[in-house]
Amino acid sequence: MSFANLKKQSSLGSLTSKLVKEVEKMNSNGGSGDDRLWKPEVDKAGNGYAVVRFLPAPDGEDLPWAKIYTHAFQGPGGWYIENSLTSLGQKDPVSEYNTQLWNSGIDSDKETARKQKRKLSYYANIYVVKDPANPQNEGGVFLFKFGKKIFDKIMSSMQPEFEDEDPINPFDFWAGADFKIKIKKVAGYWNYDSSEFARAGTLGDLDDSELEEIWKKEYSLSEIVAPEQFKSYDDLKKRLDYVLGVRGTPKFQDQETLQEEQAFEAERSAPAVPTDLKSELDNLSSDDDDTLSYFAKLAES
Repeated sequence: MSFANLKKQSSLGSLTSKLVKEVEKMNSNGGSGDDRLWKPEVDKAGNGYAVVRFLPAPDGEDLPWAKIYTHAFQGPGGWYIENSLTSLGQKDPVSEYNTQLWNSGIDSDKETARKQKRKLSYYANIYVVKDPANPQNEGGVFLFKFGKKIFDKIMSSMQPEFEDEDPINPFDFWAGADFKIKIKKVAGYWNYDSSEFARAGTLGDLDDSELEEIWKKEYSLSEIVAPEQFKSYDDLKKRLDYVLGVRGTPKFQDQETLQEEQAFEAERSAPAVPTDLKSELDNLSSDDDDTLSYFAKLAES
């Protein structure tokens, strides 16, 4: 799709309805060290503030976001930190194991399944408008990883609840709106409830040539959920058995897994790190609706 067509679709409002339909379809179907990723930061009190703008889909791609499920939990054999094949609509060994645990009717098994449940994350391209903690990021294009809480705010902007609110497509250069990220620490976790969209308008009052340059800097989102980003079912099953301490299971830990474990442990042990990976994962997956939906599917399996 050309940049001219992107602007034409904006004026017609066709992108918003397309995105809403895609979300409805998804709902019915049920990187540490990566310099492409932008993360907000909080102060010692646990408060943080930044302003970003969600960007349109990259050239040649249909959606301005990517959706992925992951697992991160510890067993007798170490950490299991892997992308879930359910992201691709395929069978995943952890989901199958969790189904067995959940359907056993034993409370301790259900608690184990809860600890091992998949975590939902979204990725989108953003333009950083304001980043007081790291002003050098301002004016840059990054990938932003976020959870269902923020995604719900995006959906609410496209499908407002009240008749005095006008729907917007937050991913639109011309008719979108900046997103003010406001973080507070609640019960030890980051809380985004106060985050909100500003008034709609052209990004930074930039002209089309400047907006096109930003568009050309976007990162591919389809690559994040490309099949090659996922290990095979058999490899995941071997890793799961090893982590669970299944007797007779040979050690299964490739170099990538080892590096992920080391990064995970480093972030967990670092003092007063606001982006502690466990907290981040919990924040991403703290949405009750997604959790209930997941376990409802387990019960039906």
